Amino acid sequence: QVQVAESGGGLVQAGGSLRLSCAASGGTLSSYAVGWFRQAPGKEREFVTAIGRSGATTYADSVKGRFTISRENAKNTVYLQMNSLKSDDTAVYYCAVRSYGGLRTQEYEYAYWGQGTQVTVSS
Repeated sequence: QVQVAESGGGLVQAGGSLRLSCAASGGTLSSYAVGWFRQAPGKEREFVTAIGRSGATTYADSVKGRFTISRENAKNTVYLQMNSLKSDDTAVYYCAVRSYGGLRTQEYEYAYWGQGTQVTVSS
């Protein structure tokens, strides 16, 4: 059973940056695809980005060019670097891990989820 924990959320001004971390235990993240999702108040959870076992990445159009997903195998951690933050980025951000290595963007493809970390962007 893989356990996932996010950290790094907080309050930031528009235009600022934050880096979220997704640490795992009970499994090696480099063996699986790892995704980030977010849920804004009153909205459904949506896909943000994912990194596959091969290192390939994919991004939602809304964050392309501003967010970067990366993986540090030695720390069994995946990061989400968020730059040029906008008020629309305010949400709870969730890290999720698949049981397979291929990239997917749908929630149901991900088996293990963290509790989420709040990101608030003030305008």
